[in-house]
Formats: sequence, C-alpha cells, structure tokens
Amino acid sequence: MQTILLIEDDTALRENTAELLELSNYTVFTAANGKIGIELANTHKPDIIICDIMMPEVDGYGVLEAVSSNEATRHIPFIFLSAKTEHKEIRRGMDLGADDYLTKPFEESELLSAIESRLAKSQILSKIISEDSKKKVSDTEDNLRNLNELKNFFDDNGVVTNYNKGETIYNEGSHSNTIYLILDGVVKSHKMDESGKELITALHKADDFLGFTSFMETVPYQESATAVETVELTGISKERLKDVLGKSQNVSLELMNVLTDNISNIKDQLLQMAYSSVRKKTAQTIIQFAQILNKKPEEAIKISRYDLASVAGIATESLIRTLSGFKKDNLIEIEGRNIKILNLEALQLID
Repeated sequence: MQTILLIEDDTALRENTAELLELSNYTVFTAANGKIGIELANTHKPDIIICDIMMPEVDGYGVLEAVSSNEATRHIPFIFLSAKTEHKEIRRGMDLGADDYLTKPFEESELLSAIESRLAKSQILSKIISEDSKKKVSDTEDNLRNLNELKNFFDDNGVVTNYNKGETIYNEGSHSNTIYLILDGVVKSHKMDESGKELITALHKADDFLGFTSFMETVPYQESATAVETVELTGISKERLKDVLGKSQNVSLELMNVLTDNISNIKDQLLQMAYSSVRKKTAQTIIQFAQILNKKPEEAIKISRYDLASVAGIATESLIRTLSGFKKDNLIEIEGRNIKILNLEALQLID
C-alpha cells in the first residue's frame, strides 16, 4: 500500500483529507506543522508528500527545502496545498522544486488525480533510473579496455578476504570457482611431490592474479596457495570473469600474455632447480624473495628456512649450511629469521 505524508496545520482539513485518502487505499501519516513533517518524512520515507504553505514552526517552503536537500528524501514527489492563489506564490513553489500545486478549497477528484499522476510519474522515473544503473554496470563490464581496468573491476566488484601468515587460501584438488587479485601481501603456490616434500611452484605479490585453472571446464586447483605474510585478496567468480573477458578481447589478450609470462617464469625456476648448484640456487632464491617482497638490499627479509629451501628445491639442511657460508663471506647478514643482503652484485654472480 502506498504511503502519503500530509502536513497541514488546520486540524479539520487535516483529518478530513486524511480520511479521504485512507478510503482511497493509501496509508496516511499526518503532521500539524512543518517541523514534525520533516521528522516524519525522514522516518517513514513516504511515496508522496502533500504540504500546506502557511504553517507554524517551519512553513511549506522550508519543508520542501529540507526534503530536497536530503539524499534519502529528495526523490519524493511534493504537492503544495494553499489558499494562496497569487501567481508569484505558485511560481515560487514550483521554482523551489514542487511537483504540483493545489489551491484550497479543492475537489476530491482533483486531489486524487494529482496524487495518482505524480505517483505514476515517480514510478516511471524510478524504473528508468534503475535500468540506467544496470546499463551503466553492464557498460562498465563491456568497456574494459586494458588489464589495469580489469584489476580495477576486481577491486570494485570482488569479495575481499584476509589471511594471516601461514593460512591456506585454497588446497590442491578443491573446486576452482574463484579467481583472485592480490591487494596486499605475498602468496606461495605449492605442491607435494611423491615423497611428500613440498615444492613451491611460484610466489605471487600484490597486483598479481591467483587461482587460474580453466575457464571452459570445472578443473580443480592444481596446486595449493598459502599466505607467506598477512594477505588481502579480492575474488571474482570464474563465471562472471568469463563473461567480462568474453566482451573485452583486448583484456583477454593482455591476460593471456601475463599467464604465458608466469608459465615461462615457472619453467626458468624449474630449470634453475634442476641444473644450478646449491650455492646458486640459494643466492637466486634470496634475491627472488627480496624482489617479491619489494625489499631494498639494506632491508631485512623475514622468511622461513623451509620456504627458502622449498623454492630453491634443495634440502633445508643444505640451505642452512649454504647460508652460513654466505654469512662468512659477508654476502648476507643473518639475525634470527631475518636475512639482509650485504653484497647484491656478488650474490648475482654466484655460479
């Protein structure tokens, strides 16, 4: 049932008009002055407001100004009721934004007709605004022009989740329904080999995508993902992302290049693990973590020896011995779990 707020200081006119409107199947709220009327408008958000002009406390012009300046009530149709028939008074009310103006005394049919027409207009405008809003959302998805806009789309429309250091984001074999963008922190992707040893396949930093498997099939995650430090992610369902990419060929191509680069980096890492010496693997892994964590050479890297060994593809014991050697050679400084690079160039040249 549609609601009407009637603001009128004449008690008899207020009660008679309210009765008339209720008999016409409207729910009616009444106020004896403008101050009460403003309060009721804010509380009940009526479908239409009918308001006298000359009233105590706050007059009708003041009510209209208050309603129009409030985002929650500015859309409500507003009809002035007044005994004043002077052209300048009518003009003033319309200039302030009133939708209609009825003079007292008025016919019952005249009032009901004015209410019905203004309510109908309001419904039509609301529908247009709603459809326009939906179209704008659709256009936003249709008009993504590059990878940065795709990341903005994730930021604006994704579901944000947070993980503490060591928490699992997803496990190998679980359903891959979501694609993530890392907003902050570092994530490691890892698998278990046949002997039960963890192999870190990639490190992902802020602004990297995470969780791609297949768009065409329901393929489970091929590896697990765990927070290396406190991590904030935003996630979009695979189906929604597929729709967006289907409308944006340029973005699809850019994303393909990113995923291809990721595959190349993983291949390089596997080649390093297979053919490099233990010293080179260790040195390259320290440098890699420093880059991923965005650390300058003089800043300490706080990372577990287990994670360093997993990325390097060597036994933890071998890594610890190698780190001790680097420390003796003044290539790095070690304090607890913190590692600080002292000689970056020398680390880069280790064979």
